[in-house]
Amino acid sequence: MAEKYDVIVLGSGPGGYVAAIRCAQLGLKTAIVERELLGGICLNWGCIPTKALLRSAEIFHYMQNAGDYGLKAKEIEADLDAVVKRSRGVAKQLNQGITHLMKKNKIAVHMGEGRLTGPTSLTVKSEKGEEKLEARHVIVATGARARELPFAKSDGERVWTYRHAMTPKEMPSKLLVIGSGAIGIEFASFYNDMGADVTVVEMLDRVVPVEDEEISAFLAKSLTKQGITIQTGAGVEGLEVGTKGIAARIKGSDGKIAETEFSHVIVAIGIVANTEEVGLEKLAEMDRGFIQIDPYGRTKSKGLWAIGDCTPGPWLAHKASHEGVTAAEAIAQELGNKEVHPHPLDRANIPGCTYCHPQIASVGLTEAKAKADGHQVRVGSFPFIGNGKAIALGEAEGFVKTVFDAKTGELLGAHMIGAEVTELIQGYTVGKQLETTEAELMQTVFPHPTLSEMMHESVLAAYDRALHI
Repeated sequence: MAEKYDVIVLGSGPGGYVAAIRCAQLGLKTAIVERELLGGICLNWGCIPTKALLRSAEIFHYMQNAGDYGLKAKEIEADLDAVVKRSRGVAKQLNQGITHLMKKNKIAVHMGEGRLTGPTSLTVKSEKGEEKLEARHVIVATGARARELPFAKSDGERVWTYRHAMTPKEMPSKLLVIGSGAIGIEFASFYNDMGADVTVVEMLDRVVPVEDEEISAFLAKSLTKQGITIQTGAGVEGLEVGTKGIAARIKGSDGKIAETEFSHVIVAIGIVANTEEVGLEKLAEMDRGFIQIDPYGRTKSKGLWAIGDCTPGPWLAHKASHEGVTAAEAIAQELGNKEVHPHPLDRANIPGCTYCHPQIASVGLTEAKAKADGHQVRVGSFPFIGNGKAIALGEAEGFVKTVFDAKTGELLGAHMIGAEVTELIQGYTVGKQLETTEAELMQTVFPHPTLSEMMHESVLAAYDRALHI
C-alpha cells in the first residue's frame, strides 16, 4: 500500500522545504523527498557556505589593510583548510536546522531518489529499497546544477564547478574563471582576496551582464584595480588539462587566440535544471529542460506543481522560497481553505545580490531596459564618497542609482555597488512592491549616520535636489 499525503514536495532546497512548511502550517499532511541533504544546494553547497567563504576573505582583506584604520597587524596569513572547515560547519549547522524544522512541523521526510509515476504519485528509491507515495498534490522542486563545458568536464582536480571551488584540495596559484555572473564573480573575488592570480573571461561585452551598464563598468574597474584580469567579449576555445596545470586557448575580443597556462579553472557558465529522470516527460510542458508553470506554479497536469530553479528564472533562492509559499497557498485554496489568498509572483520586484568586493545589488529595470520599454526616465546617482558613514567605515567606493518614470514618478529600478548594498536593496524592493513614487521616498526620514542615506540622496538627485554633492 502506498503511503498517502495531501502534499508531497520533491526536493528540499529553499523552495521545497519552505513550500513543505507552509503546507504544514495550513493543516495539510505533508511529506518531503530528498535524495542528498535537507536544505538542497543553497544551504549545503550554494548561497550560505559561499557567503561564509567570502566573509573569511573579507576579514583577511581588512587585516591586511589594518593600517588604513590606525591598527597594526603583522604576519597575517590565510589558512585555506580552516576557512573551508568553517564554511562547511556553517552549512552543517543550517542542515541540522532544517531537520529540526521538519520535525517541528510534523513533515514526513523520505530520503531517496524520487521519481514521478503520475501527476500525484511517485516512488522513492533508497538503500532500504523502494517505497510508493501518493498525494492529492505534488510540488516538484528539484533545482538545478552547474552547466559543464562540453570539451572539459569538471574533475574536482583542475577543472572545478562551484561545488569543487567550495572545498578545494589546494589553493590555486593562477585561476581562470569562465563566466562573470554572480557565481563566477564571487569566486573570483574570494580567490583573489586569498592570494590567487585570477583571470575572468566573459563572452559578452561586460561583466555581470544582467546588471545596469554603469554597475558593470564600475565593477570591472574595481576588480582590475584589485589585480584581477578581466577579458570581456572573449571565449575559451579549448582546455588541455594536465596533471600540473591547464593550457587554455582564449579567443580575445580582437579575434586572436592566445594560449595561457593556469593552475585551475572554475566553470560558471550557467545552470541546467534537474528535470531528467524525474518522470516528467508526459506530465509537464518543458522548455530547454525547465518546467513551464502558471503564475501560481501549476503545470499542465492537474495536481502537479513546480517551483524554483527547475522552472523559468531568475534562478534565485529567495524567488524559489516565494514560489513555494504561493504554490502551498494555492493548493490549500483548491483543497477548500477559504482563509488563504495567494498572489502570483511579480518577477519585476525580485532583488538580485552579488557578494563580491565591492558588493552589487539591484531590483527592477536597468536604465537601458526602462528606455527600451518606452519609459521616459529620470535617473539619480549618489556616490559613497559623499556619505559620512561610508567614509567613517573606510568604504568610500561605490554608488547608488535610481530610475524613475518621468511622467508618473514610479520607481522603475534601483542599482547599487559598494559596501553592504546587499542589505540596503530591500528598502527599494519594499518600495517597488508598494508601488511607491519619488514623492514617498523623498518624504521618508532616513536615519543618520547610515549608508541608507545614499538611497535618499539618489532619489533627490533624480530630481535635481541632492543635498550632499
